[in-house]
Amino acid sequence: MIKLEALYSGKAKTVFKTDDPKKLIMEFRNSLTAFDGKKKSEAPKKGYYNAQISAKLFKLLEEKGIKTHFDSILSDTEMVVDSVEIVKIEVIVRNIAAGSLTKKYPFTTGQKLDPPILLFDYKSDEHGDPMINDDIALALRLATKEELSKIRKIALKINSILIGYLDTKNLLLPDFKLEFGRRGGEIVLADEISCDTCRFWDKTTGESLDKDVFRFDKGDLVAAYREVAKRIVPEIF
Repeated sequence: MIKLEALYSGKAKTVFKTDDPKKLIMEFRNSLTAFDGKKKSEAPKKGYYNAQISAKLFKLLEEKGIKTHFDSILSDTEMVVDSVEIVKIEVIVRNIAAGSLTKKYPFTTGQKLDPPILLFDYKSDEHGDPMINDDIALALRLATKEELSKIRKIALKINSILIGYLDTKNLLLPDFKLEFGRRGGEIVLADEISCDTCRFWDKTTGESLDKDVFRFDKGDLVAAYREVAKRIVPEIF
């Protein structure tokens, strides 16, 4: 496989074309952003840890029957993925109240949410990624009614799988973001699952082991990401 020009460069990843039109290379960078890009930094090995964690979790989900865009790990910081048409909806699954949920609604941080809360945001930097409902998604033609139903079902199944798996690693999953894509008319999980897109809390201490460490200056971000990687992909150490 030959790596060609960059197709897209986001806040923390760059996606490259390859000589296979059906495959892309996703590179995880060490870049860090928070608060809509207002806070920026670099963290050594962040891209490495996120790539390895994502690959491991994609493989786990595939084994459990979730179809994803993941193909293979190419290098320390690169994954080969299927080329998909991204659905412009960010899906947020919340199991424990934290972050913006406690600012906008009368929840307290740490409050268990049973059943989980599932939210949709319109994936648009221009419009500030606003929260949307099914009617807005349909009106914007972001997805069909059938696709929205399938996305909800898959997201909740992913949530159940991850909660059970992470519990064995002494990790809580307060909330996380998912993105989906269309591959030959089929909805599949895309993007990444990592410390950048999930809140991970140590089950014993409640310590944040995710991007909140950077957002709120809670300590050593690289140490936090390394700790999650040690629990999820111990084989890389």
